Amino acid sequence: MRLRPAQAADFAFIRSLVQRPDYAPFLSDEDEAALAAHLATPEDRLLIWEDDHGPQGFALYAEIGDPSGAVELRRLALAEAGTGRGAGFLRALVDFAFADLGAARLWLDASSENLRAQRAYLRAGFTLEGRQRAHWFRPALGRTVDLMLYGMLRDEWSLLPKVADDA
Repeated sequence: MRLRPAQAADFAFIRSLVQRPDYAPFLSDEDEAALAAHLATPEDRLLIWEDDHGPQGFALYAEIGDPSGAVELRRLALAEAGTGRGAGFLRALVDFAFADLGAARLWLDASSENLRAQRAYLRAGFTLEGRQRAHWFRPALGRTVDLMLYGMLRDEWSLLPKVADDA
């Protein structure tokens, strides 16, 4: 598995994931113009996680280059959730943020109703840093949900067990 920069040809794959019924309550769908803007914005990085058979997931980082050193992992999704690949995918994203983007702090959020993501973030070494109550309106649900905030510092990342390159 490897991460690579997304291209316009990947937009259909990305949108197919965020429009799935199991992801729609938790991910925002952006049209091709918005996805293209991420490719053109130096503060953003849109990546594809792939194997020899093609794309298996995507991730969007934001706030790259912020003076605080904080980088947001704004969006991520796997083509096949529940297959055991999530931990490796998330670890590749964490390692990329610190090793390649030079993050001092990596943060992300999750809907309070996305328990699978919350468990995955805690297992990956993130710390629950807060809860924004009734913060995020989700059209797919027709209601506002709480937003859970997670973070990891560079020092915490450096203490994580090392993994093989092909994880």
